[in-house]
Amino acid sequence: MTGFINVDKPEGISSAFVVNRIKRLAHAPCGHLGTLDPLAEGVLPVGVGNATRLFSYFLDKTKVYRARFRFGWTTPTLDRESEPEACGPVPEEADIAAALPRLTGEIAQVPPAYSAVCVDGKRSYELARKGRKIELSARTVRVEAFRLTGKCAEDEFEFEIVCGAGTYIRALARDLGAALGTGAYMTYLRRTESGAFREDTAVPLEKLTEENVASYLIPTDSVLPFPRLDMEDERYYRGVRFPVKLQDGVYKIYHGGEFYGIGAVEEGVLRPEKKLC
Repeated sequence: MTGFINVDKPEGISSAFVVNRIKRLAHAPCGHLGTLDPLAEGVLPVGVGNATRLFSYFLDKTKVYRARFRFGWTTPTLDRESEPEACGPVPEEADIAAALPRLTGEIAQVPPAYSAVCVDGKRSYELARKGRKIELSARTVRVEAFRLTGKCAEDEFEFEIVCGAGTYIRALARDLGAALGTGAYMTYLRRTESGAFREDTAVPLEKLTEENVASYLIPTDSVLPFPRLDMEDERYYRGVRFPVKLQDGVYKIYHGGEFYGIGAVEEGVLRPEKKLC
């Protein structure tokens, strides 16, 4: 069994729980394409079988989130998993919208202290829970779009965020509050897209059974954004590199009409990268 299952993860369970559940149903090795915190819900693509060999090709995928931020308050974890503290005024809706371009594009972002970033060989959240003050370095992340989409309460607003890998939505709440001279934390998060995987085709975890899990498998090659290359030259399958008249780049390799794996062309030379069958 090989492919991807686009799971609609419910709130309240970890991404690891989802992976272990599918592993038991599919009787195959599994892994997820980008974790969702227990507080978050939505699209969680899970690779099954040999599809897990291809995770490196999905590292820079674009993700879309629907999030809600509460202003005038903050929490140690930057979400509602810890106790909120009042820390400033609630900004006007127009002022929030005007501040969003400052957090759009290539921006420097400091990860939350309660995150999985490694510090001295340990996870940052482990040290933060012990009361240690954590100072993490800023890293560059990509926020392609940051839109205010509605008002949920007097101090709570909803946003749509389109971003690249490594972006912490909780940190965007913190930084948006700081840009407005107040505090803010995340109260809700749903991932609606992750690369080629969308919420309208995601299956709720509770719907998956041992009998039907195979019917929800998405073919591996259908979600890879590379051109197709039908390769009948046997040199390729012996691991031989040879010149080809193709543009440099990554290709999906097919043999006898079947998806075989991934190849790459560099300076006009084709080389095998990943074998799946």
